[in-house]
Amino acid sequence: MMIEALIAVALVGALVTFVAPNRVAGKLAFAISLVPVALSLWLFTAFDGSGNALLDGTLAFESHYEWIQLGEYTISWFVGLDGISLPLVVLTTILTSLAIMSSWTPIDERESQFYGLVLFIEASLIGVFAALDFFLWFIFWEAVLIPMYLLIGIWGGPRRKYAAIKFFVYTNVASLLMFGAFIALVFGLGDAVTSFALPEVTDAMLNGGPEGFFGLEGTTLASVVFVALFIGFAVKVPVVPFHTWLPDAHVEAPTPASVLLAGVLLKMGTYALLRFNFTMFPDQVEAYAVPIAAIAVISVIYGAMLALAQTDLKRIVAYSSVSSMGYVILGLIAYTQFGVGGATFQMVSHGLISGLMFMAVGVIYNATHTRLVTDMSGIADRMPVAVGILVAGAFGYMGLPLMSGFAAEYFIFFGAFGADFAYAPLFTGLAMFGIVLVAGYLLFALQRTVFGPYRLETDYEVSRAPLHDLAPMFVLLGLIIALGVAPDLIFEMITDAVDPILEGGDL
Repeated sequence: MMIEALIAVALVGALVTFVAPNRVAGKLAFAISLVPVALSLWLFTAFDGSGNALLDGTLAFESHYEWIQLGEYTISWFVGLDGISLPLVVLTTILTSLAIMSSWTPIDERESQFYGLVLFIEASLIGVFAALDFFLWFIFWEAVLIPMYLLIGIWGGPRRKYAAIKFFVYTNVASLLMFGAFIALVFGLGDAVTSFALPEVTDAMLNGGPEGFFGLEGTTLASVVFVALFIGFAVKVPVVPFHTWLPDAHVEAPTPASVLLAGVLLKMGTYALLRFNFTMFPDQVEAYAVPIAAIAVISVIYGAMLALAQTDLKRIVAYSSVSSMGYVILGLIAYTQFGVGGATFQMVSHGLISGLMFMAVGVIYNATHTRLVTDMSGIADRMPVAVGILVAGAFGYMGLPLMSGFAAEYFIFFGAFGADFAYAPLFTGLAMFGIVLVAGYLLFALQRTVFGPYRLETDYEVSRAPLHDLAPMFVLLGLIIALGVAPDLIFEMITDAVDPILEGGDL
C-alpha cells in the first residue's frame, strides 16, 4: 500500500493546503511535500523488483483490486513499480518539494490555491508513473492537465490566458487521439484480453496481436494505433512539429510551474512512448525506425537553432527542452540496452537540469525583473552564487563530464551507434552536432547576461538571492553531480527493466 500512501499524502495535503491561510500555505505545503519525498526514497532503498512491469516482471509495491466491470472488460486499481517508473516517482517528489520552496519569493497572491494545485499535480504524476491499468492510468494522465492549466492561466504572465488555452487544447486533443487508438486496439485484440491491464494487453500484442477492427486487418490496425499513439504522446513530449505550445507555456507560466512542466510533465510523454509504443509494438518500431530517428534528429537540431535565436532566457531553456527530448527519442528508437536505458536515464537527468535552469532564471528575474539577454550584463558581481549555479547547470546541459547530462548523452550515443536500423550512425552523428549548438546558445546567453561590465535596463537594485531561493538549486546541482559521478545509482535498475523489452523485438 506504499504507492497508495504516496498518492494519498499528496492529495490530502492538497486539500489541507487549499483551506489553509495564505500566510502559512507555502511553509505548510513544503512540510507536507517532504513526506512523499521520504516515502519515495524509502521505496528506492527497499526496491526489490526485477524485470519489466509489463513483461512478467516482479513488481515492487504492487496492489491489484478489481474496480469496475465495463461489459466484458474489467477495470482495476492496479499499481506497481519497476526500474523504469521508480526513478521517475522519486524525481517527481523531489522536484515538487523544491518547486514549492522556490515559490516562496515569486508567489505572493492566492498562495493557498497555488500550493494546493502543486500538490494535486504531484499526486497525479505519481499515479501516471505507477498505474498499470489503462483506465486508471488515463485518469491520472488527464488529472495533471487541469491544475497545470490553472497554474499557467491564473499565476502566469501577461499572455497567460492564451498560453493556458493553447496548452490545454494541444494536450487534450492529443489525449483524445491516444485514448481512441488504445480502445480500438483493445477491441481488435478480441477474446485475447478481458481487462485493460497493461501487462495483459502487452502479452496479447506480443503473442499474436490484433485480429482486426473496423474493417482493418490486424497488422494494419497495429500500425494505425502505433502511429496514433506516437502522435498523441509526441505532443506531450513535445517533438517537432508538435512543440509550439511549449515555449508559450514556459514563458507565461510562473517559474515553479515551469520547473514541474519541464522537469516532470514532459517525461509523461517519453515514459508513455516507452511503455506503449516501444514495449507493445516491436514490429512497428522496426518498420518506423528511420522516420522516428529523423524526427528525433530534427527535434535536436531545430530546437537548438530556435534556442539560438531567442533573447528571453526562459525561451532559451524551453527550446533546450525540445532539443533534449529529441535525444530521448533517438535513444528509444535505437532499441538497444544503452539506447533505451540511456533515454530513460536522460528523462531523470533532464528533469534535474531543466528544473535547475528554470529555478536559476527565476531567481535572476526576481532580482532584475527582466529575462531579456539584451537588458542586462555583468550580474555575476551582484549575484555570484545564483549565477554560479546557473553556469553549472548550463555546463550540465552541454554534457560536461561528471555531470548527469554527460552520462545520459554517452549512453544514448553509444546505444544509437550500435542500432540496427538504416543510417543509424549518420543519425547519431547529426544528433551529436546538436551538442555544439547547445554550447553555442548557452555560452552566448551567459556571456551577454552574467559577464562583462554591470548594466541593467531597469530601476531595480540587484542584490544576492535569499537562501530559500538558493537551497533548492544546491540540492538539484548535487543530484546532477551525483548521477554524473555514479550513474549506476539508477542505471542498473533501469537496464534491468529495459532488457525484457528488447527481447520482445529485435531491430
